[in-house]
Amino acid sequence: MSNSETQRYALIGTGAVGGLYGGMLARSGVEVHFLLNSDYQHVSQHGLKVESPLGDFHLPRVHTHATAETMPACDVTIVGLKTTSNHLLPTLLPPTTRDGGIVLVLQNGLDIEADAASIVGTQRVLGGCCFLCSNKIGPGFIKHLDYGHIVFGEYDQLSTQISPRVQRIADEMKAAGIDAQPTADLAAARWRKLMWNIPFNGLSVVLDASTKQLIDDPDAVQIVEAMIDEVHHAATVTGVDVDPAQKARTVEVTRQMVPYDSSMRLDYLNQRPMEIEAIIGNPLKAARQCGVAMPTVAMLYQQLKFIERVSTK
Repeated sequence: MSNSETQRYALIGTGAVGGLYGGMLARSGVEVHFLLNSDYQHVSQHGLKVESPLGDFHLPRVHTHATAETMPACDVTIVGLKTTSNHLLPTLLPPTTRDGGIVLVLQNGLDIEADAASIVGTQRVLGGCCFLCSNKIGPGFIKHLDYGHIVFGEYDQLSTQISPRVQRIADEMKAAGIDAQPTADLAAARWRKLMWNIPFNGLSVVLDASTKQLIDDPDAVQIVEAMIDEVHHAATVTGVDVDPAQKARTVEVTRQMVPYDSSMRLDYLNQRPMEIEAIIGNPLKAARQCGVAMPTVAMLYQQLKFIERVSTK
């Protein structure tokens, strides 16, 4: 573990999320260890490159690892993998968390922290939502397009206060130029993000459209708004308080967003597994358990499952 003033970080998954935030932390002088897969050799030789409205930068040397076994024990392990790779966590998390380090899960979906909690324990898990437009466009090359803030907090929400460890991570991220917003209500942050993720990720695949194409089309916007209403209602019945003004805000933020392909559409176009269960299936289950149907969202889920089955044959 680190003995310096800042904590030692591990990045499990150096993609659009991990590459950007991990790179910004490393640029600020924080010790960051990156777990890489296909681009391990490239990043080891050429470093990490980031283009961003916050400032372009190139880190010629970073701590790279091809396997989790070579990674040191870290204070904070950030999970930036897609949830479709969570079956790898039992192998990936133990090395960096072996001395009691905590895990910050930066993934899309609902209750996706449960996979990490089953390995290290609920008390050692934080969860967060990333509100950003960012893509990995080449080996060790991240292109950040717009937005960029993180909202994160304790997964085990017994306290109504922001914990000291959450605040410490937020402070270190802010010092690195990251818009990090600690919260005492992770569930509300998750459902707020789902109000965007469910319609815009799902419809981008079903309708084969970018976010700009969706938001510029009046018929598509009607579907989007119907889904947002259903997600907001589901949050309410599951006991989560989300400001109703967030419904209109979700649409307006997307109108102002640069043209962007959602992560689910990029996964589909590149024939990668889509995060259907984490982003849409889990919220549907949570709503059903409270006796609430989400008919428009349920239809979207069924359409995506059909597309998934057809595309993998």
